[in-house]
Amino acid sequence: MSASSQNDAVLKPAKILPLLIVLGLGLAIWFVPPPEGVKEEAWKLLAIFVATVAGFIAKPLPMGAVAIIGIMATSLTGTLSIGDSLSGFGNSVIWLIGAAFFISRAVIKTGLGARIAYHLMKLLGKRTLGLSYGLGLADLILAPAMPSNTAREGGIIMPLIRSVAEVYESDPAKGTERKIGSFLMMSAFQINIITSAMFMTAMASNPLAAKLAGEAGINITWGNWFLAALVPGLASLAIIPFFVYKFYGPEIKKTPEAPELADGKLKEMGAMSKGEWLTGGTIILLLVLWIGGQSWSIDATTAALVGLAVLLLSGVLTWEDMLNEKGAWDTIVWFAALVMMATQLNALGFIPWFGETMASKVSGLEWTTAFLILSLVYFYSHYMFASQTAHISAMYAPFLAIALTVGTPPVLAALVLAFFSNLFSSLTHYANGPAPVVFGTGYVSMGRWWVMGAVISIINIVIWVGIGSFWWKMIGLM
Repeated sequence: MSASSQNDAVLKPAKILPLLIVLGLGLAIWFVPPPEGVKEEAWKLLAIFVATVAGFIAKPLPMGAVAIIGIMATSLTGTLSIGDSLSGFGNSVIWLIGAAFFISRAVIKTGLGARIAYHLMKLLGKRTLGLSYGLGLADLILAPAMPSNTAREGGIIMPLIRSVAEVYESDPAKGTERKIGSFLMMSAFQINIITSAMFMTAMASNPLAAKLAGEAGINITWGNWFLAALVPGLASLAIIPFFVYKFYGPEIKKTPEAPELADGKLKEMGAMSKGEWLTGGTIILLLVLWIGGQSWSIDATTAALVGLAVLLLSGVLTWEDMLNEKGAWDTIVWFAALVMMATQLNALGFIPWFGETMASKVSGLEWTTAFLILSLVYFYSHYMFASQTAHISAMYAPFLAIALTVGTPPVLAALVLAFFSNLFSSLTHYANGPAPVVFGTGYVSMGRWWVMGAVISIINIVIWVGIGSFWWKMIGLM
């Protein structure tokens, strides 16, 4: 272990205060009697969950170490069985995220990512903002046919950004992430959230929302989902990257020399190497499996593992390459801990109790006010979730039922909650599958992520509720 690694592992005096704050917060919840209707185990798990998230923010230790301690606490205190405590590592999304990291390493290692990045620079590279919109257009085109937003962001868009960042020597390890990489990462992540909301087939859990709506007697089709999302979605795609550019913009804004530079680099690279062809072919295979996998009973994680196996068998990637991808292993550990805790909070009844409590608060209000309150609570309760699927599974149906009870037009209620089931992913670095993939690159700090995410969430809500309301009236949803 290097000296720097040893120093990172030591709990320094400066970290003692953050550690005490985290422990104090957890204990404060632990020893408060649970509200009526909440099981003692659920309340204790909530205390551990809050303390773990606080630990991620305060960082008395690295995030992976905090996650391990949180997992240990759930079992040692008897809150969960050891099997349940470790169940997060059995979640398929965890390994899809890890595979996305490893595949992106192949794109960079072979030079394929740099080659594609140079072509993008040649076409759109005169301005960094234009490059951001170009990547967003690629995501929008892929979204309807790729039900895994993690696969789109982690397997396709992120490797391109990392390659562009390398071209401009924008590297978190060198303290130069703000040159261009931070902006492109944040912008691409927020664009991915918007494109996921625009199509029923753009995020794996969107069909689940449609299914739950169907069980409530509301028919949501691919067409009416897309039509309702079209105008507010395009508005968000136009506004959000520009907002990120203005308030978290790159140091390198104009790159008039980029097209000539890119052309020169492409000439230096010459013809595509065998490794590039193999990596490119693997990505095409992944696209085919991600797009058509549902028809063949191949889910997104299995497809990603197939692609990873091809790269290993062909020698494009080695096991050493995978071991050196520390961001992947770190992300697998801390994201597994959060997924486990969020899942168990639902299983122990805390999330259903929360939904029932909210229902009692809005009874008797006019439907527009009641539905707005419900939607906002549904949106911002995602701070407690590390999975869109878990959130939809736990809260979509009860909140939809409450919305119908207060008189909200059925299709409108179902669609708005479905849209919010994607848009709330802007909030945290653990909010959905793509979030830890992007955050794990190190280009965006946690503090910046949470601040930008909170502000962007407000902008998206204003766009989708404001502009959306006018559009929804025009198409007869209101």
